Formats: sequence, C-alpha cells, structure tokens
Amino acid sequence: MTQAFFVTGTDTDIGKTTIAAGLLHAARMAGLSTAAAKPVASGCQQTPEGLRNEDALALLGECSLALRYEEVNPLAFAPAIAPHLAAREAGVLLDVAALQGPVQAILDKRADLCLVEGVGGWRVPLAGQASLSDLAIALDLPVILVVGVRLGCINQAVLTAEAIVRDGLVLAGWVANLVDPQTSRLQDNLATLAERLPAPCLGYVPRLAAATPAAVASHLNLDVLWDISQEA
Repeated sequence: MTQAFFVTGTDTDIGKTTIAAGLLHAARMAGLSTAAAKPVASGCQQTPEGLRNEDALALLGECSLALRYEEVNPLAFAPAIAPHLAAREAGVLLDVAALQGPVQAILDKRADLCLVEGVGGWRVPLAGQASLSDLAIALDLPVILVVGVRLGCINQAVLTAEAIVRDGLVLAGWVANLVDPQTSRLQDNLATLAERLPAPCLGYVPRLAAATPAAVASHLNLDVLWDISQEA
C-alpha cells in the first residue's frame, strides 16, 4: 500500500504544509503509517537543539514513524529568503544530489503514505540552473498540487500543472485551499479549476478558525490517491 507523493504549490504561503499535515493526519486516522520530508527550509529559528523550521515540525508531528528532525529537514537555513540564496550565504551547495539522498532515506522506510514537501512553487531555484522540480523528477514521484484559491489562481494552477506533466511526472491530484475568503465567484472558480486541471480534486479547504491537521483532514478525500494507484 506504500504511496509517496511530492507536494508543491501554485506559490509560496498558500498552505502546502497545512494541506500536507492534513493528508498525513487523515492517513494516520485511517490506520496507515506516515512519514514526511521537508528537504530544505529557510526562515528557521535557532533553538537549543539547532535550527528548526515551523513547517518541518508540523510535518514531523504527523509522522507515525519515529523520525529525527534532521531526517525530515536535513537542510535548514535561518534567513527567511529564497533557499538558494540562504544556502549561498551559508556556503552550502544546494543541488539535487544534496537533497536526494536524505529524501530517499525517508522513502526507503516504506511508510504507507510519505509526503515530500517542496518550497514555494514548482520552479523554485537550486544551485546553478537546477530547480526543486528536478528533485521530484529524480525521485520520480507523483505530484499533489496545492492551489491557493485567490484572484489569479487559475492561471497559476494550469501553468503549474502543464509544467509538471511536461516534466514527465504524474499530477496525482490537487487541493483547493482558500487563502482569500473575499474571492469573487468562488464556486465558478472552483468549477473552472476542476475543468482545466488534469487530475482529481482531493478536497476544498475553506478558511478555518483553527487550521489544525484534524480540521483540515475533515475536508480531504485520501481515498482518491489510492484509487489512482490501483488504476496505475
């Protein structure tokens, strides 16, 4: 039953971690084992244990496997800037090789559901001309797209989906996460996304008073991912 997915988004700050944690929680509540990786993170806080990232900690909290923080988030940087810039300032070569090994180690633990969360959108830069999408390609993972629902999201979502497919990967599903509650013609926008994205919708997450993993999970349909794997 082991399934692994790469989680990307239409932009930064659109709720990738919120949705990923919700998916992991739903899997745990269904009796499945879970693991996750946030291979690179910037905007980390210094703690007695070292640099810690809020998103990576949220994912770790929904992992049923006994994982160390450093396994989930092997590359952590303090400045809240683009990861390739933070890595350059720290004198770290941020390339696919630096990320693939630690992520593969998580995948090799064979959790029923493993999620690898990216940073920002699909083409976030690494060193040189590489992008974080190259990591998903190297790992050959199907992709879950988190769509931050607001004005302009249809264009962003369709372009991202096209890039994923053009890169030779499977768009396994997408989640609509409402980031702007004032979005006009919300239902029409959701219908347009459903018409134009070549994958099933895993759920629509409205603005929640407390976006806990449990609350988010109640708006997600994890079964769709397993339906896709059976078809494959």
